Amino acid sequence: MTGTGSDHPLRARLRALRPEAFGADPAGARMERIRRSPNFADGVFRNPVAARHRPQGSGLEFAKVYFRKEARVLRAPAGPIPVHPTALADLARPPASGLRLTWAGHSSVLAEIDGHRVLFDPVWGDRCSPFAFAGPKRLHPVPLPLAGLGPVDVVVISHDHYDHLDLPTIKALATTDTLFVVPLGVGAHLERWGVPASRLRELDWNESTEVGELRLTATPARHFCGRGLRNQQHTLWASWVVTGPEHRIYHSGDTGYFPGFEEIGAAHGPFDVTMIQLGAYSEFWPDIHMTPEEGMRAHLDLQGGSPHGVLLPIHWGTFNLAPHPWHEPAERTLYAGHAAGQVVATPRPGEPFEPASIPPAEPWWRHVALKPAGGWAAWPAAAAATVKAEHQETDLAGER
Repeated sequence: MTGTGSDHPLRARLRALRPEAFGADPAGARMERIRRSPNFADGVFRNPVAARHRPQGSGLEFAKVYFRKEARVLRAPAGPIPVHPTALADLARPPASGLRLTWAGHSSVLAEIDGHRVLFDPVWGDRCSPFAFAGPKRLHPVPLPLAGLGPVDVVVISHDHYDHLDLPTIKALATTDTLFVVPLGVGAHLERWGVPASRLRELDWNESTEVGELRLTATPARHFCGRGLRNQQHTLWASWVVTGPEHRIYHSGDTGYFPGFEEIGAAHGPFDVTMIQLGAYSEFWPDIHMTPEEGMRAHLDLQGGSPHGVLLPIHWGTFNLAPHPWHEPAERTLYAGHAAGQVVATPRPGEPFEPASIPPAEPWWRHVALKPAGGWAAWPAAAAATVKAEHQETDLAGER
């Protein structure tokens, strides 16, 4: 899978000059496998539903929205984000229920599931950028050192954008014994950064691999790929299902809303937890990222149409990547959860939680965000009572 074929010498020299953070293009046997994919046509990977991945509309209008002073101040917290202080000690204890999740910020989540440890989209770098001196910078420190996570059985990558595939983090993990499970083509980047081919498993949509007692399945998503100056669409993007003997979880990666969530739920659900992208949305790119309301709809689709399990909001809070206010993804998601009667997890970065005994959601971001001009929204009372009752039932079930 790592062969380079008969590359022209000039192309080989140009690749050698390519910045390390740009990764590597698939070639040889890896590229041949990509060409055989049913999701690859006319030289590029295709979405399950057509999607525009470049900003639509007027660039001038986008600039007006993005650089408007009164809007810019809302895109960052007004005070320090409260990172959970005892993550190291908390992770030293095994989860009582067999399932525990720790959101480290953005889309990075450590899932301890049925005796295995799965790390999704780990980004421990200071910037999601190919350059150390420019690009979106962290709004909060990492909640614990990468080594503090302890042994990780498998690292799962959703796609190769900088806020999901981080060069310094992968190079650090490459020195461990962990396996890497990635979408087709992404292995080319990892091999360039020192991950041995023997520890790589590349999957097309609806392909699975076994790691211990876990089954990991790449499932469709509606997004795109690319790291270098040329975006050839030769690496796949994916959402992920992880199924163990007792629990099953879902990580959306980055995606726009599409009907495929129902199909994924019917084939693999329902889920104890869904980790759903619902930040960095904009009317300028509606096809490739979900709004909080779309994220709630996706969760319900995955659960067969009814509230079930726990929704963990991801892809918000850590980097400033879109024009919306910093707090808005969590605020709107919690409101949508109350309206739908769906339990939503709202941990601080680094705060582990077990879905079997999750505490009632707390809007902690309100303490560090600029208050909206109209004040904070009140939750729908009837739905809030439903969610509270579900919390109480979950706690009682955990005690029995």
